[in-house]
Amino acid sequence: MIKGSLLRDAFISAGITIANKKRDIDELNVYPVPDGDTGSNMSMTMNNAVAELYKMNESVTVSEVTAVTASALLRGARGNSGVILSLIFRGLSKGLSGMEEADCESFANALEIGVDSAYKAVMNPTEGTILTVVKASAMKAQESARSTSDFVLFWSEVCDEAQRTLEKTPDMLPVLKKAGVVDAGGQGLVIIFKAMLEIFRGGRIAEQDSKPENPVSVESFSTAVSEFDEEINFTYCTEFIVQKSKDCPDSSVLRAYLETIGDCVVVVDDDEIIKVHVHTDSPGLALQKALMFGIFINDPKPKIENMRIQHENKVIEARTAENNGYKSVEPEKKYGFVAVASGNGIEDMFRDLGADVIVKGGQTMNPSTDDILRAIQSTPAEIVFVLPNNKNIIMSAEQAVRLSDRKVCVLQTRTIPQGISAMLAFDDGAELSENKLAMTKALEKVSTGQITFAARDAEYEGHSIKEGEILALDNGKLSFTEKDVSKAAYKLIRKLVKSDSSYITIIYGSDVTEDNAEKLCRNVQNKFGDKISVTLICGGQPVYYYIISVE
Repeated sequence: MIKGSLLRDAFISAGITIANKKRDIDELNVYPVPDGDTGSNMSMTMNNAVAELYKMNESVTVSEVTAVTASALLRGARGNSGVILSLIFRGLSKGLSGMEEADCESFANALEIGVDSAYKAVMNPTEGTILTVVKASAMKAQESARSTSDFVLFWSEVCDEAQRTLEKTPDMLPVLKKAGVVDAGGQGLVIIFKAMLEIFRGGRIAEQDSKPENPVSVESFSTAVSEFDEEINFTYCTEFIVQKSKDCPDSSVLRAYLETIGDCVVVVDDDEIIKVHVHTDSPGLALQKALMFGIFINDPKPKIENMRIQHENKVIEARTAENNGYKSVEPEKKYGFVAVASGNGIEDMFRDLGADVIVKGGQTMNPSTDDILRAIQSTPAEIVFVLPNNKNIIMSAEQAVRLSDRKVCVLQTRTIPQGISAMLAFDDGAELSENKLAMTKALEKVSTGQITFAARDAEYEGHSIKEGEILALDNGKLSFTEKDVSKAAYKLIRKLVKSDSSYITIIYGSDVTEDNAEKLCRNVQNKFGDKISVTLICGGQPVYYYIISVE
């Protein structure tokens, strides 16, 4: 039997140990792009429970320990590995619910529940990952529980099986074998299990090598009224929808004109309508020009808002929010949006398109489930759409759904361009199912290019990559490497453009100068002439020199 206080110490020591070894785990990632690495995500997820566990006294039960840990891990879960880890511990909590102490059989059954939860949460489970390691561990736990009642022996056999399975992961995933590493998530789980074993054997709680990370506070997300340091170049945010006339000119003509009188221009059309967004000092000119293409529709009506007045209100409301802290708000409308983004320009773009709350995060800083939950709860809407805009954030967003009292729809947006296209397809007058279908179709039509750098030396998919080398990603997959950022971006754009492409949007990051970005834009325009409309936007995003959208 194992007491609650011993299990508490085991979880604490596991959290500290994985924090100490997170860098070693991070280095196992075979994909060389800078990202929210596995070790860091698992460490921050576990760290969310450590502070709560330290508060529990010696009389605590096994049920109480696992319940507190599961809740903290669920809310603190970051990245796919963090979410899977939280689900494993949630299974332990369910299986040990109501128990003061736990024996080998009950612990084995609880671990099996965790495995089942983890597999169900992953749309297409891949063997050779943390899932394989925990499944093999649970099977061994069942076998061991039938042959011994000695908990130390029982858990020792579980750890041995986890280690053996981890060592087999390169044979299950060719990419691991080629890189000469084991699965990073599986390695993290083995470290956690072995740290628990040391406590069960009578060892001391691990000592911290360095100060652990604190969970990200509510400041990791910002509402549309909490950003008051932005620069306003034009006064009026102007939005309208035009029903096309029979002899309607090409919408690229309207887009080109709007770019001469403002910025943040977005023009999207189909066979029947043209949807427009622009920041300008001359909204009347924008509306007058639009009449050349058709007539305005009344639902929704054209909207013109003074951003300078809004800006003043943002300052007041943001400071009030800082004083009052986080508060859940009551719904005031039917639909609302939460978007994950990083970079002032990109964040502003999502706000302009209607996002109520921006969760600051992305490739190198995956927000936690709790960050996304708080954003959902601070959205004044009955139905909240969540745009993760990164494949490693989708699972955390989906976990937030079950914790919220709102109706929440997580769209499978894996990139910033997909998120933007999804929002442009939104219709305030449509039903939830209709919007979900239309937005999903829209995001699936977008091709995304990304220019970043190699965070480490690597051998990946036939590429011998050196740290610092420029990487070109075609819809998330490594396409080629380059030495020059601008050359890589131009080459990637040419590759992304198809015969039916109409629009190219180039979003440049914080490490790209305006001159270099404009030069790239000119080169692209010269290449494609009038056939394709090219838009340049200062996104200010970290990590990615360029994010490219082709539609």
